[in-house]
Amino acid sequence: MIIHVVKSGETLYIISKLYGVPSNKIASDNELANPDELVVGQTLVILQGTRKHKILPGQSLYMIARMYGVTISDLYAANPNLKSSILIYPSEIIIIPPSTQKLGSLEVNGYALPTTDMDVLAKTLPSLTYLSIFSYQVLPNGTLKGINDVPLIVAARKAKVAPMMVITNLEEGGGFDSDLAHIILTDKNIQNTLLDNIVSILENKNYYGLAIDLEYIFPKDKQSYNDFLRKTVIKLKALGYIVTTALAPKPNGDIKGLLYEAHDYPFHGAIASHVILMTYEWGYTAGPPMAVAPINEVKKILDYAVTVIPSKNIFMGIPNYGYVWTLPYVKGTKATVLGNVEAVDLARKVFASIQYDYTAQAPFFNYYDSNGNRHVVWFEDARSMNVKLRTANAYNLGGVSYWTIGKYFPQAFLVQNSLFDVKKVI
Repeated sequence: MIIHVVKSGETLYIISKLYGVPSNKIASDNELANPDELVVGQTLVILQGTRKHKILPGQSLYMIARMYGVTISDLYAANPNLKSSILIYPSEIIIIPPSTQKLGSLEVNGYALPTTDMDVLAKTLPSLTYLSIFSYQVLPNGTLKGINDVPLIVAARKAKVAPMMVITNLEEGGGFDSDLAHIILTDKNIQNTLLDNIVSILENKNYYGLAIDLEYIFPKDKQSYNDFLRKTVIKLKALGYIVTTALAPKPNGDIKGLLYEAHDYPFHGAIASHVILMTYEWGYTAGPPMAVAPINEVKKILDYAVTVIPSKNIFMGIPNYGYVWTLPYVKGTKATVLGNVEAVDLARKVFASIQYDYTAQAPFFNYYDSNGNRHVVWFEDARSMNVKLRTANAYNLGGVSYWTIGKYFPQAFLVQNSLFDVKKVI
């Protein structure tokens, strides 16, 4: 895998000749809708695959390895017939492996809405371990508001992906409800009703496990949340189900605020099968312009998390979207969400060049609309995905989790699947 950043004047034909990979393969792999109109600063993932090399007089293994960007050890591994010998002969054919060697295996979760396009889902499932279907809303009496999840469950199971039932304390048409969470976490009878309803859905719809996403919990309910989680895990584990939780991004255990305080990292990390850290939304709809998941900030969360949670129990959240802000930013105004592919297409339409912030490790660009208003767009590309996935590996994490898979972003999975083998649990 090579990540190429398009330069001024470059065409797909020129890039294909540079790497010896057919232009139609590059266009197909990256699903380029406009292959003849590349954007300066746009990334392309070049998948080389295995190649054959005919040895020329005077060539050594060292020279050949340098030529293709691989190591001599890689050549030995791809050519057992060499048997670690340094002797090679002109006209001999050897196999050249891809320049990117895999880092190992990884579990991958993707959040999906019931409205997710089934074609998008079909393309995404081979790259996932879990499909978390968002979400069953908990009601004050312990019942659950149903969703049309059966088509997604069936598709996931067929693709050997484990479907996860997600419950939330979202209120109808609104955000996360602290009062609703308080009722659920402090009333034992309502909890029993809720757990009975959860078990019924898990069994009847053939789910693999339960994903709990309770947010904006009153700090006073921290222990009640821990008690509820313990009760849930004991009940569901006995029935053969796993339980996972989503946690707010905390840089330390003492951070204050409604979003953070009731999320007990050490407890969740010890009792849940895995935890998903929501390491995104630094740049958010109602906030000032910045990268959605700047890697320097993400690392602060991981630095703390791995000290209190076994690293293999941690899934790092990865955003699959970006935002458009109007400049100058005015507090109270809102950004518009867009997909990563849409961002590049927008840059093409407005003749913008894509830039890259090396501190945040994220792409961005500026443009003026037809009314003369200035905008900035922050999103994700192959470079930022590569950095995030390698960060997960550097911290020895168990997996990553995409929010959400609704807009297909081919480069994310080209990079992911070049770096890792995706673990399957069913």
